[in-house]
Amino acid sequence: MPPRPTKPCAFCAVVAGDAPADVVHDGPATTAFLDTSPVFHGHTLLVPRTHVTTLADLPPDEVADFFALAQRLERAVESAMEAPGSLIMINNIISQSVPHLHLHVIPRRPKDGLRFFLGPRHPYGSPDESAAVAGRIAAALEAT
Repeated sequence: MPPRPTKPCAFCAVVAGDAPADVVHDGPATTAFLDTSPVFHGHTLLVPRTHVTTLADLPPDEVADFFALAQRLERAVESAMEAPGSLIMINNIISQSVPHLHLHVIPRRPKDGLRFFLGPRHPYGSPDESAAVAGRIAAALEAT
């Protein structure tokens, strides 16, 4: 397990009850609470109670329960906010505002104005190039 951060972690403070939060779930391994700077009302964060920075740091025996709760939370946010869909997102390191694993559940509606896109796109130059990249990823996956 990675060492605890030297700077106080805002999400660890919420988990410990030392920082205010609008908590929607408080379980033995996870806590979920409203984002204090929501994209839309109902924007909820799911965090493990144990401090880990990235999804890769979450102990394997905790992954299934974490994502099972994420599924339930997705449905709950959509239902409570009467939203037909949602954006589920985890940042690892880059764009991670708090260095504690957190999964966002953001309610979405058609034409809600959110300009979330994956771009710019960088297509492969050839089928050989994409095959080589796929081979590198497959080898790395096999090594883990």
